[in-house]
This record gives sequence, C-alpha cells and structure tokens, in this order.
Amino acid sequence: MTINLLNGRKGNMKTDRNRKNNRLPAKFGADARFNVQPVVAVPFRGTQETELERLKARLLRELLGKTQQPDLNAPLRRAANEAAGLAWLTPFPLLFFPTLLEEKAQVAQKQRDKQRQVRLRTQGLALSLAE
Repeated sequence: MTINLLNGRKGNMKTDRNRKNNRLPAKFGADARFNVQPVVAVPFRGTQETELERLKARLLRELLGKTQQPDLNAPLRRAANEAAGLAWLTPFPLLFFPTLLEEKAQVAQKQRDKQRQVRLRTQGLALSLAE
C-alpha cells in the first residue's frame, strides 16, 4: 500500500501506475506573432572594437617601454583593460581611451608605490620582532 503525497489518499501501486499511463492530449492555441521594432538602432561596433584593441596595444607598449620596473607590468596591463572596458561604455571609445588609460596608469603606479612602502615598513617590523 502507498500513500499519495499530493492528495493524502491511500492507494496501491498497481492503480497508481495505471493513472500515470493515462495521458491528456496537449492543446495549443493560435500562434501569437509580434512585430517588434528596435527603439534605437545600435550601430555595429566591430571595427571600433578592433581599432580600440590596436590603440590599447600601442599605448600599453609605450607605457611599458617608459617604465624600467618589471613589477609594474601586470598593474599596467590591468589598467589598460579597465580603461578599455570603461571607454567601451562611452559613445566614442577611441576618443576617451587614452585619457582613461593615463588616469588608470597613474593610479596603478601610486598603488604600487604604496604597497612598496607598506612592505618595507612591515619587513622592518618583522625583523625587530624576530630579534
């Protein structure tokens, strides 16, 4: 004997199995068609994307060429990617990207300098505690 959990009645497995085999045919209504028109036409920006990537590569190469510190390589690459992402959100990404990259690169350099200072302070503290 089984208990049907949906309606709480008792039954046996044989009749429950027969109920599963009784299927109802599906009925579908008429197809609904919608005429959808975009509100604002979005221009294809594929060529701008490749131009932005070229500009990013060129400006990043210049930035990396100016710096002699290898520990700035990863932060500057991250800055370039962040600047490209932000520039892409603007109506004129190629116009905004160089300034955004410059700002992001300055922030990356300041952050690297601050990390260096903290590391130097904590090394001195660790050495004094070890004595």
